[in-house]
Amino acid sequence: MTKRLGVLLFPGFELLDVFGPLEMFGNLKKEIELVMIAESPEPTKSAQGPAVAIDATTADIPSLDMLLVPGGFGTREGVANQPLLDWIAAIVPTTEVAMTVCTGTALFARAGVIDGVRATTNKMAFKWVAEQSPKVEWVKEARWVKDGKFATSSGVSAGMDMALAVIEELYGSESAERLALMTEYEWHRDASWDPFAKAHGLV
Repeated sequence: MTKRLGVLLFPGFELLDVFGPLEMFGNLKKEIELVMIAESPEPTKSAQGPAVAIDATTADIPSLDMLLVPGGFGTREGVANQPLLDWIAAIVPTTEVAMTVCTGTALFARAGVIDGVRATTNKMAFKWVAEQSPKVEWVKEARWVKDGKFATSSGVSAGMDMALAVIEELYGSESAERLALMTEYEWHRDASWDPFAKAHGLV
């Protein structure tokens, strides 16, 4: 059965946080339906400039099998956007898999959906993200962290490694390896591989 993967967009989202993982998930056309979601039906502008068309708003999407929340400078305003946080808090329990890339983890943390969950985020912004909730079990050194239904990744490009790990868990190693080969992507399969934690003085 096809799973519906919703991608939450907001002004100032990071392009690669979204389209890196979607390059992987989007090539599983029979297995996964992609839905771009935002508070407004208007195209949503990324931090880098290009805007993305929206398929559904947070007001009219009933449920999702999977959720992906990117990071980007827009998360700074997002953590103070209570309606957006309330939507995250309401939709996450309906999902089978809930994922964040980079500072998108700050939105999960502030919404209270990863209390008691092991999670990571962009290492350059780690301190700020961790400040959003002391109840999260923050992992300083990790490319990504999978804890139950939650998958959180380090910064930007790490989202592709996380996406392939989720695909491997859901659809098998052969599917994930085929996608990495097809996209000519050097997949970091070790979730603990993280030279950026040391570079930013976290370990």
